[in-house]
Amino acid sequence: MKAIILLGTLKKEGLSNTEVLSEFLAGYFKKQDIDCSIVKLVEHNILAGTYSNMGEGDDWPAILKQVLTADIIVFATPIWWNNQSSEIQRVIERLDEIHDEILAGKKSKLEGKVGGIVITGDSDGAQHIIANISNFYNAVGMVLPPYASLSVLWEKQSKDQKPSREELLKKYEEDYASTAETMVKQMVKYLQLK
Repeated sequence: MKAIILLGTLKKEGLSNTEVLSEFLAGYFKKQDIDCSIVKLVEHNILAGTYSNMGEGDDWPAILKQVLTADIIVFATPIWWNNQSSEIQRVIERLDEIHDEILAGKKSKLEGKVGGIVITGDSDGAQHIIANISNFYNAVGMVLPPYASLSVLWEKQSKDQKPSREELLKKYEEDYASTAETMVKQMVKYLQLK
């Protein structure tokens, strides 16, 4: 079984709350013997567009291959102005070609895959993002099981705060270990049902 976390942090360098939470969740995949990779989107040249391949210099086709071979796909995003990051929005836009194929009567390349959502922020907005991403997953044939989202809204994650990696992991382990474990178990359960 393979999982991929598409990490939508906007930080190329320095500590990212969303990256640390993604690594935390990846640990729970590994506890279930699930091979989990994290793709930090901001490190790749993902061109704007709505097709799978936008031409020379586009890193998306290689990432898409990883997405299509995964059983579990997790979108991980910080909250920016009540929305997912521009990196995650870019992924949704680039996957639009799959939706076009569905509208043309073809089977979705993502059908039967299980989705998950990871969100970090210092204020509310998680429900809006979960709704947006859930709608997208549904439109491309993916399943979002119950309890398959992990949202950490904590004032120490605000833009002006600089928590250490240790502080973040301590918070996640103390307050969200059970949520992460349930999330992974739910995604595995729904994969086994298909």
